[in-house]
Amino acid sequence: MRLKNKTAVVTGAGRGIGRAVAMRMAEEGARIVVSDIEASFAESVASRIEEAGGMAVAMAVDVTDWDSVEVMFEDVADRFKEIHILVNNAGSRKDVPFHSLTEDQWDRAMGVHTKGGFNCARAAQKYMVRQNYGKIINISSPVPAGMGERGQVGYAAASAAVWGFTRALALELGRHNINVNCVAPDFVDTMMTRELARRKGLYLSDVEKFTIAQVPLRRMGTPDDVANVVLFLASDESGFVSGQVIDVKGGP
Repeated sequence: MRLKNKTAVVTGAGRGIGRAVAMRMAEEGARIVVSDIEASFAESVASRIEEAGGMAVAMAVDVTDWDSVEVMFEDVADRFKEIHILVNNAGSRKDVPFHSLTEDQWDRAMGVHTKGGFNCARAAQKYMVRQNYGKIINISSPVPAGMGERGQVGYAAASAAVWGFTRALALELGRHNINVNCVAPDFVDTMMTRELARRKGLYLSDVEKFTIAQVPLRRMGTPDDVANVVLFLASDESGFVSGQVIDVKGGP
């Protein structure tokens, strides 16, 4: 098993890509901390992992709240002694035309992606530095995301910030044997994609037709497609990969 005896914290793991990542890592032997702002979603995923023979614990946490994040990582360290992997997957997206974009909407877009990722990485690195080992994987988006068209100012700015954060953090933490990378999925069939399509007055079949026309592989991606890339970055197979942003979108 590629992640045997490793402890992984996955944020936004209650559904979509986060759920797929948590379950894929559990299949490879990791102890999974299923973190989500919705307790019921986190508990459901943790239960599915344990039913399949894995080890998981659910934690309801708002990643933008530093105190809550710090307590979560302290609890994880008490339970499992070491923290090896962090997947910053928690995110939020609501496309709004720039002339209508409010300060609260801007803060929300930037807050979950940038402050949330910062809070979790800041808490995790303390344990990773101590053990001279760690894997941090940030989940972002291409800039701008392919299906978004107009209205992406906040989301695109947050995604670009995560790219810069990834590269700069990789430089700082590399001497402690900590790899920091970013995965940027697009054209992936998730609840967020479906909600975005619905807000634009589209059906999933419309999105699929658009994807087939745009993507060289002629299909939509799945959360498992993303989870497999994250698994590689979380494993020791990626030992000499750091500071990279890897698109997962079926083409260049």
